[in-house]
Amino acid sequence: MFGTVKPNSSRADQAQQDRPGAVVIGANYRALGVVRSLGRHGIPVWVLRQEDELLATTSRYALHHLAWPTSDESEGIDFLIELGAKYGLQGWMLFPTGDESTALVARHHTLLGQHFRLTTLPWDVLRWVHDKRLLYRLAQRLAIDCPWTFCPHTCADLAALDCSFPVILKPAMKEGFNRFIAAKAWRVDDRRSLLARYNQACGLVTPELLMVQELVPGGGEGQLSYAALCQDGRPLASVVARRTRQYPMDFGRASTFVETVDEPGIVEPAVRLLATLRFTGLVEVEFKQDPRDGRYKLLDVNPRIWGWISLGGRAGVDFPYLLWLLIRGEAVPGVRGAIGVKWMRMSTDLPIAVQEMLRGRLSLLTYARSFRGPHESAIFAPDDPLPGLLELPLMAYLIGRRLCRGSGI
Repeated sequence: MFGTVKPNSSRADQAQQDRPGAVVIGANYRALGVVRSLGRHGIPVWVLRQEDELLATTSRYALHHLAWPTSDESEGIDFLIELGAKYGLQGWMLFPTGDESTALVARHHTLLGQHFRLTTLPWDVLRWVHDKRLLYRLAQRLAIDCPWTFCPHTCADLAALDCSFPVILKPAMKEGFNRFIAAKAWRVDDRRSLLARYNQACGLVTPELLMVQELVPGGGEGQLSYAALCQDGRPLASVVARRTRQYPMDFGRASTFVETVDEPGIVEPAVRLLATLRFTGLVEVEFKQDPRDGRYKLLDVNPRIWGWISLGGRAGVDFPYLLWLLIRGEAVPGVRGAIGVKWMRMSTDLPIAVQEMLRGRLSLLTYARSFRGPHESAIFAPDDPLPGLLELPLMAYLIGRRLCRGSGI
């Protein structure tokens, strides 16, 4: 069930009884940021790799890695409990890095809390940000601006819907993985396309999860995030960032170029939302500024590790390590991230930058400025070079595996 532990480890090393460590669920670049943050502070880290993810397992700070079972939720819970018992990891800290693993830990919070220290809130709190229908309902109650959103019950509801186009069709939460979930949202330019896309989406996700939402215009200059470590709704450490470029550009699954900025307009509504939830832990609150009226509209809340989390360390806010201190009951310094610090994932940002230049939305000079000033690479690190060297080969391997699966090979 557990696969193979790295061969150069002894049983005594596996136990790590004298130094409690962390178990990171996931092995992509988000997980890599957590592994490095904790490992640099001498904290033992084990990685549970999901599907074809391998990047974080190549880090010098990942002591051991095992395959995570993805077939069944109950199997995942049994796996974690058995993992703690078999290798003496009881009391270690659990860091889920994806939406599904975060929701899994939240739904089984009481049981898993008997075996691990948890960095995730219980489901009765987490569900308010995991489900966008609940999130927008709460935001409206708090008078926080959101995009206009409609949740249809049937195709007839859409046929009668009075709305302006374009709009987007999106799921209220992640449910498995398919082309709709991967795209995050589908742009729709007219009613005929809306009805057709709705019927397609109903075959991919539960119809009750579908939402129609206005398309907030504008590019990366309007995509802003408030990221924070909170305790009972009070921010202890925070940073504000502009997600200038993402992949794909219109409805990005992941940021490719991010820079810290001073934008108080998103801080107040984000803090008000987190205070209402009495949120504890790491969180990224996403907004987009609507160029039509200048208002910041709430798009999403990520109650887990986000893609550009390693930017925080370069900006003076080492989020994973600060969370480690908080969960252990140690003092957490109150800090705000420095302004003007940049983060880039070159392998995905360069193709996006080229596309934007070909469309006339980005100049070569503007792109060159992306490399000025304090800069954090998403993957490469001088003290941990192997992930950077292996990123492209691993990416090619991953794409090849998925293509083979799609063709039945």
